Amino acid sequence: MAPKKLNTALATAVVLFTLYLGASFALPLATTFPGLPHWPADDTGFSIVKGSREIAMGLAMGVLLVTGHRRPLGWVLLMVAVAPFGDMVNVLAHHGSTAAALGIHGLTSALIAATGLLILRETRKTA
Repeated sequence: MAPKKLNTALATAVVLFTLYLGASFALPLATTFPGLPHWPADDTGFSIVKGSREIAMGLAMGVLLVTGHRRPLGWVLLMVAVAPFGDMVNVLAHHGSTAAALGIHGLTSALIAATGLLILRETRKTA
């Protein structure tokens, strides 16, 4: 598979998973947050905030992807990687599962950042 096609497939997977995750929290289909020992039991709006954040990020990346704005997509992917990194820190700070923090949120952050870097590398200007 050519690098551009692989990068596009990775970016598409990130966009689709982000939209799925957002919908699962916003609807709310999610009953837990991976790694946190306690899910807010009352109606704090936590799931709506989490879901709307994910949907907004997914839509931003999706628009850049479908309109062919690849370099901005690479930069946005790098910025979006901060969200699962923050989730990882949140889980660790609240004495959640270290395995979930690193294996779910940390790995997700690394994969999104790697996808962004691959797209930026693909689109760099050579002299």
